[in-house]
Amino acid sequence: MKRFVLKSTGALALCLMAMGAHAEEFDLDALIEGAKGEPQLTVFDSTGKIVAMAENFSGKYGVDAVGQKVKAHAQLEMMAREAMAGNVQGDVSIISDAPAAIAELLPNDFAVSWVPPDLAGVIEARYQDPLVVVTMANVWTYNTELYDSCPVSNVWELTQPEWHGKVAMQDPLNKSVYTDWFNQMESHGNDQLAAAYEDFFGKPIDTSEQSATEQWVAMLAANAPLLGGSDSNAAEAVGAPGQKEGFMGLMSSAKYRDNADADYKLGLCDGIEPWLGFTNAGVGLIAKGTDSPNAAKLFIHYVMTAEGIAPQADDGKKSANTEVALPDDEPSGIGAAWDQLLTYDLSTAMEDYDTRQDWQDFWRLNYAR
Repeated sequence: MKRFVLKSTGALALCLMAMGAHAEEFDLDALIEGAKGEPQLTVFDSTGKIVAMAENFSGKYGVDAVGQKVKAHAQLEMMAREAMAGNVQGDVSIISDAPAAIAELLPNDFAVSWVPPDLAGVIEARYQDPLVVVTMANVWTYNTELYDSCPVSNVWELTQPEWHGKVAMQDPLNKSVYTDWFNQMESHGNDQLAAAYEDFFGKPIDTSEQSATEQWVAMLAANAPLLGGSDSNAAEAVGAPGQKEGFMGLMSSAKYRDNADADYKLGLCDGIEPWLGFTNAGVGLIAKGTDSPNAAKLFIHYVMTAEGIAPQADDGKKSANTEVALPDDEPSGIGAAWDQLLTYDLSTAMEDYDTRQDWQDFWRLNYAR
């Protein structure tokens, strides 16, 4: 499959230059005082946990803030429209669609990224341009009531007849994080996927016409996976108790809280080759033209700490601050298996964005019900 990819022309560098994050003198106390005199801060995220995060922030600093759950695509549109209109209502966004934020918001100066200078030394360098607040795991999952351990040891097994119609996941035509994942695999994990093919089939993969990633995606699509509109659909298909026939599923680690809330039986496919799953990145951006710039920076600083990100860490979402660990009682246990994930690489975010339609078309051509 041939793709025509637009390369970035320095857009990734614009965000930090705009606010001089590394050059400025930083005084947290002064930032707090400045924030207290500013209008109410409005912060967006695609998880409802942002409401509690904003409330906790207000309680800690005495700064008026409100959190609103807004889907990533709506955040992108709102930030762009408000910036063009000169009427900023949303001051900070944690956007789970990193490629679109990098492609649409930063180059057009609708938003900027700011790295807290006092935390720059503990934030992964690869996640500073722009600032990644959290990375979110999407994991292969099985039903622990039906199986003593994961019934699949290699992702190529999911392309075989015994799993026909029994892989639950979101529809890549409606979920860009999946097409980004396809492109990330091809850009950064193709050799690993090819090695897994040889391990499973006992012969090298022929990549003379298609990459290993293209072949795996095509074979998975042709195996009639059960497509839903949300991770909740996949979690129910895989984890609902009392099933007679098992499904495999791909879903956010956040859904593992349903093991307690709904008596689901979700278990990590620990050890599956070549990856347990993948991550996507939530970038933290400040709206250009906000009338609460100190409060916006203070909130970004806050969510880069263990206290600030705690409500999301409870769902297995990992801070880009290397000193912040996931809780020991996080339901999925993904913290102990994080090194088994294909972790998101921002260096090809523009390519992920530019090839979304290509991957959707490829999926559509190969999908069978």
